[in-house]
Amino acid sequence: MATPNPEKLQAGKQHGLKFVAMAIVRQPATHRLFLGGSDFKVYTADPTVAKFEPKEIGKHESYVTGLALADKALVSGGYDGKLSWWDFDRATNIRTVDAHTKWIRNVVASPDGKRVVSVADDMACKVWDASTGKLVHDLRGHKEKTPTHFPSMLFGCAFSPDGKFLATGDKVGHVVVWDVASGKEVKTLEAPGMYTWDGTQRLHSIGGIRSLAFSPDGKQLAVGGIGKIGNVDHLDAAARVEVFEWQSDKKSLLFDKSKHKGLVNRLQFHPSGDWLLAAGGANDGFLMFLDLKKNKVVKEMGLKFHVHGTALDEKGETLFVAGHNTLALYELKA
Repeated sequence: MATPNPEKLQAGKQHGLKFVAMAIVRQPATHRLFLGGSDFKVYTADPTVAKFEPKEIGKHESYVTGLALADKALVSGGYDGKLSWWDFDRATNIRTVDAHTKWIRNVVASPDGKRVVSVADDMACKVWDASTGKLVHDLRGHKEKTPTHFPSMLFGCAFSPDGKFLATGDKVGHVVVWDVASGKEVKTLEAPGMYTWDGTQRLHSIGGIRSLAFSPDGKQLAVGGIGKIGNVDHLDAAARVEVFEWQSDKKSLLFDKSKHKGLVNRLQFHPSGDWLLAAGGANDGFLMFLDLKKNKVVKEMGLKFHVHGTALDEKGETLFVAGHNTLALYELKA
C-alpha cells in the first residue's frame, strides 16, 4: 500500500473552540479525541460527526498541557503540577497525584500502555505505573539553572517505538536518553542552536527543545524548537528540527530554513517512517512535512492558528490538528 503523500494534503472540517487546545490525544481505531484546555478542563470530542460538541470529562486547577491514554484510562497533567487519571466514558476521576512542584509541560504513555511519563519545570522526568499511579522512577538529568543562572524548563519527552528508551529535552537544548527499565541515563545529545540568550539588553532567554520523536525503527531521534532569535521578546526565528542518529551521537539532518517562524511544538513520524511532521507556530501556525531520506521539506503550509498538538490515525491518512481556539482535520492521499 502506498504511503500517504503530504503533497496531496487536503483540508477537511474545521471547528472553533472556546478555549486553546494545549494537548490532544486520539483513542486508537477511532476518531474520538481528547483535548486539554486553557480553561483548565479536559474534553472528549469527535470532530467527524455532524454536530461537533466537546464534552467535559474533568478539570484541573490550571492549564491542561499533557494527555496520554494508558491502561484504559486518560491521564492528564497541568500547570497545577497534578496528574489525574480519568474514566473517560463515565467522566469520573480515578485518582489525582501531586506529581511536580512546578508546571507540567508534557505527558506521554509508553507504547504498551503500562507506563506514563510526565516532565515539568522542576526539571524532573517522572515515570509512573499506569495502573496504580505509583512512582517508578524520578529521573534527574537536566540542570535547574541555565548557564546564566536563570531557571530552566523541561518541555518534552518521547518513548522509542519498542518502549525501551525515553528521551527528554530542555530549554538550553540538552537531551537525555534514558533506559526505561533501569532509569539509568544511556546517552546525552546537544542542540544549542534552539536556545537564545540575550545578555546585553533584555537579560532574557527564549527557545528550547519543545518536542521530540523517535523514528519508527528507533534509530533516529528528532528534536524540534526554534532557531536563534534576534528579538527575545518575540518568537522571531525560523522553525527548527534537528535529527540525530542518537546511538552514535551523530547529528544526521538539520532543517532550519523554514519560511515559517515559531516553535515546533509537535513532531510525529508517519508509521512507515517515510516522512516526519513538524507543527507549531508563533502568532499563527504551520505544518511542515520533512522527508528524511531525501533531506528536504516536501510540503510546508501556514495556518491561521498556533498549533499545540497533532494526532494521526493508524494509517497516517487522517491528521487532527489542535491549537488556539481551533480543531482542524486534514486528509492525506497516496
